[in-house]
Amino acid sequence: MKEGRVSILIIEDSPTDITIITRQLAKYGFDLDFATSGEDALKSLQEKKYDMVVTDYSMPGMTGLDVLDRMKKEGYDMPTVIMTGAGSERLAVEAMKKGACDYLIKSTDPGWLEVFPSVIQSNIEKYRLVKERRKIEEEKKQLAMRLQQAQKMESIGTLAGGIAHDFNNLLMGIMGHISLMLLRTDSDPQLFEHLKAIEDIVQKGSDLTKQLLGFARGGKYEVKLTDLNGLIEKTLELFGRTKKEMRIHSKYQKGIWPVEVDRGQIEQVLLNLYVNAWEATPGGGEFFVETSNVVLDKNYIKPFAVRPGHYVKISVTDTGVGMDKATQKRIFEPFFTTKEMGRGAGLGLASAYGIIKNHGGMINVYSEIGHGTTFNVYLPASEKDATVFEEHKVAEEILKGTETVLIVDDEAIVLDVCKDMLTEIGYKVLVARSGREAVEIYGKQKEEIDLVILDMIMPDMGGGEAYDRIKEMHPKAKVLLSSGYSIDGEASEILARGCNGFIQKPFNIKELYEKIRALLQK
Repeated sequence: MKEGRVSILIIEDSPTDITIITRQLAKYGFDLDFATSGEDALKSLQEKKYDMVVTDYSMPGMTGLDVLDRMKKEGYDMPTVIMTGAGSERLAVEAMKKGACDYLIKSTDPGWLEVFPSVIQSNIEKYRLVKERRKIEEEKKQLAMRLQQAQKMESIGTLAGGIAHDFNNLLMGIMGHISLMLLRTDSDPQLFEHLKAIEDIVQKGSDLTKQLLGFARGGKYEVKLTDLNGLIEKTLELFGRTKKEMRIHSKYQKGIWPVEVDRGQIEQVLLNLYVNAWEATPGGGEFFVETSNVVLDKNYIKPFAVRPGHYVKISVTDTGVGMDKATQKRIFEPFFTTKEMGRGAGLGLASAYGIIKNHGGMINVYSEIGHGTTFNVYLPASEKDATVFEEHKVAEEILKGTETVLIVDDEAIVLDVCKDMLTEIGYKVLVARSGREAVEIYGKQKEEIDLVILDMIMPDMGGGEAYDRIKEMHPKAKVLLSSGYSIDGEASEILARGCNGFIQKPFNIKELYEKIRALLQK
């Protein structure tokens, strides 16, 4: 087909009719091809794309209606006009039912030829408008489905976050008491091992709630400028040591743009994707990890509700069993899993979805049964210069403190065990059971208080408001935010206002000590 010309396939077995049709339509610049039978026409349709088909009704071997049936079965979608010298209303109705868009009656009167060009032009224009309307309706349908899915995920996320918060407070009570007991069991190695085993189980419970919190999009707690190549290399090394049956390939973008992320959460996402690749390749296989700098325009990001601009893309591709379309639609839902009962909670990819969404990025999946799966993660690039990873030194032993700490929490389980832990390692402890009480105590004893450990979610006055009130009284006050949950990224907002640090419940006595010493020594 020549650019700008309408390409028409005409199916006509009469040489005389072919001649007069050609003479009439050539004046309008149409690009015409002819087939003298239905079978020849179907071959032409396989070889060339046409804007319209015009077919005679009465032909040997295959009628015009038969051609319409075959075109429909083989997926050809274009306006088709039936023409015949033996016209009847019944035939016209039948042709329309089978997909014809119009009907022409051939006659000895040359007038039928004069309307031929306008029939072609009007039906092509109608077809174009119908296609546009279909496209708009399909886009509306897709957007409605995405909105419904987003609302569903948001509702489940709110529920999941609430469960995680309450569960973490219970784990905090267990973890705290185990930490205290471990300090006093040096003389009984067997008891020490039992307590350590319980502590490990509590940690696994904590890991599970972190998955829930990730899906609930509960905030980025420690955002740092990060080189994703280095972070990926580190996680691949860790994963490769435990899954030696997997062949891992990596390809890194040179001069990769830095991103501002919570490294712990992004590590969690990466490990979830690696584990998913491993599980998709039973008996061993290979997967590929690749990074690249990309620029996404508004058309590409439209379905994902993120901003256009510069992103760093991470692709994780496996050579595994793949998944069908139905599974792909549900893969990021919490508690959805294709594993057998007891083999997984169905939270890994849901958590990845929530974490990436909370970082202003997006994650999608492409898969085919028998041809593996690719997960693509996009994180917004930062305009800042990348910095090296900070090394965190773990304390070899717990040294006694002498400072005064105000601990604030509305949960008695948490408050009591944290008071005991702080007392055990030498700190003088003041307690407050609400944000309002914390403000009152701090107002009276601010000269004595060296550090405030502040729960975030409390009735009456939350941690955010209590923090602001304390800072009004003493701008240099040191505050450590503590929570099992955050709502709409509130933890990040409080940290952005100058809060000195964050500790995730549940924590043991050593983790608490390290956080306190790091803040007090600044």
